[in-house]
Amino acid sequence: MKGALAVLAALAFLLGFPLTTAVLVASVATPAMAEEHRTLFCEGALPVTGDWRPPYETTYTQSSQFGMRFHPIHLEWRLHAGVDMTSEPPGAPVVAVAAGTVTAVGWSSGGGNTVTIDHGGGISTRYLHLAAPSPLRLGQAVHLGGRVGIEGSTGDSTGSHLHFEVRVEGEPVDPVPFMAQRGAALSGAAVAPSPPPGQIPVLPEDGEGGVGFELPAPGEPRQDSLHNPPLPIPPDVQELYKQAGQEYAIPWTLLAGIGMAETAHGANTATSPAGARGLMQFMPATFAAYGVDGDGDGLADIDNDADSIHSAANYLTTSGVHRGEQGVRDALFAYNHADWYVNDVLFYAHAYGGGLVLGDPLYCDGQGGNPNLPPVSNDRVAQMLSFAADQAGDAYILGAAGPDAWDCSSLAQTAMAHVGITSPRTAQAQRDWLAMGNGFRVPVDQAQPGDLFFYDSYLGPHTIGHVGFVWDPATYTSIEAANPAKGVGFFSYEPLMDNNIFEIWRLGNIDDNPKAPS
Repeated sequence: MKGALAVLAALAFLLGFPLTTAVLVASVATPAMAEEHRTLFCEGALPVTGDWRPPYETTYTQSSQFGMRFHPIHLEWRLHAGVDMTSEPPGAPVVAVAAGTVTAVGWSSGGGNTVTIDHGGGISTRYLHLAAPSPLRLGQAVHLGGRVGIEGSTGDSTGSHLHFEVRVEGEPVDPVPFMAQRGAALSGAAVAPSPPPGQIPVLPEDGEGGVGFELPAPGEPRQDSLHNPPLPIPPDVQELYKQAGQEYAIPWTLLAGIGMAETAHGANTATSPAGARGLMQFMPATFAAYGVDGDGDGLADIDNDADSIHSAANYLTTSGVHRGEQGVRDALFAYNHADWYVNDVLFYAHAYGGGLVLGDPLYCDGQGGNPNLPPVSNDRVAQMLSFAADQAGDAYILGAAGPDAWDCSSLAQTAMAHVGITSPRTAQAQRDWLAMGNGFRVPVDQAQPGDLFFYDSYLGPHTIGHVGFVWDPATYTSIEAANPAKGVGFFSYEPLMDNNIFEIWRLGNIDDNPKAPS
């Protein structure tokens, strides 16, 4: 079942009104239903995933859209073959929206300093009115996010901005839907610098997102690390750090930092005055709640080194270590409530090599959502589900963000972008973003089409690792990018409802640039 009309028919059936009513709701919403609230953004810049990105790293605004317009200088109706964007503040660097080859660089009539990049497959992009292009040459390869120039006002321009064009087989197309289809919506949100070629993180086989962030640097104050230098790690203990780090998708050096701070990697495992025990110094009550069997012997033993190290990784994951740099600090603070301890551990972790946390660099301070927020309108639900359904049959590829392959969170993110909503990239961050006030949680038995469901998967039982859309709550049918074996399609979420985490959230009627009520 594909297309907006099919989705409206499904909504009409499931929500209890005839198709004609559904079409009417989609076309002529009441003022209350039309009211949109501003999207709340998480801290930090959106990560780069997939093969496409916006042409800025900073925030920006759009002015003139694609289509016929009255030219402000030539005073005549002309086709505006792209979109105009202005960085905040003006004059920011402009970067390539995809990898490609420079086919034109220099002055163009009306466009001033202009760069054209060929991306293959008949697709090219143009960047006009640059203050000055980067020192590019014809035939030069440019990587995703490579510097193109500086935003300016050269040529026929009335102020600092970038005129950005997309051309397919030489013909201009509207960049807004083109970029949204490729997971790079031109929403105005800041997007982090693209990692250089060859530095893309390696993901677990069933992971999602394709993103990660470096361990935060230690700050001040520090205490023990000022006079206790990092010691060599016994090989058997280092192997346990590495095994636990790989299983829980965190740098093994972070576990080594805790092991150094707590017991010098097992050299001082006496029970502490407070009663903490083992290599990673767990209180018995905490270990009873978070202890795991790290060596596979069927027991979770507080004094067993493998169990202690794996349990520390489990505790950090439960405490939010994958939720951006602030999430790392919060998780370490939960481990030991002292700012100096957090900085000591990070100092040791960097001394042992640092590393990449597989998680969303955004920090979304999710609470309980906003139950007073009006739910996303039926017409917007129809648009999201229609987009998701139109991707059925596409492949699931880790880190992919369209147009022909997705992972679970990129499909959800791009579907929301099609109705003017910018969400984070990964499933856990999307759930936390909803919880910070962009939506509200609903009981499973009250699910409706278009709701988002979340559950734990590859990051262990205490962290969300997957997201999908509810298609038909009566039959527990989903539309989602399921996994590499199944791809994108219609599946059942019923077997997942017994997971340690299974939540359903309803998106609020939000928009990055809300329109006034009619």
